[in-house]
Amino acid sequence: MKLNINGTEHAFDGDPEMPLLWFVRDVLGLKGTKFGCGAAQCGACTMHVDGVAIRSCITPASSIEGQEVTTIEGISGKVADAVRAAWVELDVPQCGYCQSGQIMTAVELLTDNPNPSDTDVTAAMDGNLCRCNTYHRIQAGVQKAAQIMGGE
Repeated sequence: MKLNINGTEHAFDGDPEMPLLWFVRDVLGLKGTKFGCGAAQCGACTMHVDGVAIRSCITPASSIEGQEVTTIEGISGKVADAVRAAWVELDVPQCGYCQSGQIMTAVELLTDNPNPSDTDVTAAMDGNLCRCNTYHRIQAGVQKAAQIMGGE
């Protein structure tokens, strides 16, 4: 099978049931996306498939053939730039382990809704757990990114 990861096609003849997370981390060596729970409950493994956030720890590699996968290493564009700038400006991460998943989810939210309410942010980020409990900084980071995108 051929898998498109961050705009590059990769041939893969391994186990088609291998989770996408392991293909990206172990086969391609892209370590930015993290393994958290292995049960799609924490969001640490969040990637985009055709722009939609998915949990890569439970997604078989074969299920994404023909689609475009974006990892934290490959995310780009106005929304991603705004989220990165907000994260740096507000010093959002603490330990940082969950941040790739948080950022991927924030980018999906702001792509779909560039002016989210606090309720929208809370709902969108709800499935991403942070063991440092920095939810207030993540919430502020998403709102700051929205402001940056709006030119404020």
